[in-house]
Amino acid sequence: MSRKIIITAAIFGLTGVIAGAFGAHGLDPLLTVKQKEIWRTAVQYQFYHAFALLFLSYFKADVKLIRLSYYLFTIGILFFSGSLYLLACADLLGISNLSYIGPITPFGGLLFIVGWASLAYAAYRNK
Repeated sequence: MSRKIIITAAIFGLTGVIAGAFGAHGLDPLLTVKQKEIWRTAVQYQFYHAFALLFLSYFKADVKLIRLSYYLFTIGILFFSGSLYLLACADLLGISNLSYIGPITPFGGLLFIVGWASLAYAAYRNK
């Protein structure tokens, strides 16, 4: 499981650097100030949780709880950051009706919260 978590963290770290650079250089002239803030928030949370995944890969605790945190953080990144990337670029992509995205972002945030709670519980139970 540790190898899988490290690979996932590395992919999210790699794509976070690419997204950050693309947002700062490629998208900068194309996005509004608000859209740039949304993009930066997506990159920021992607990195926070890529680092959290790296930590998980070395934390020796209840494997089930670590696996749970892994899946919650991973899906949370995809939902939270992914939906924010889409929202930031909606105008560029010609997408006008994003009402279906509304619940995805906070659901991704909820997955992050539950992932952190799972990690805390794993630490609490770790002897």
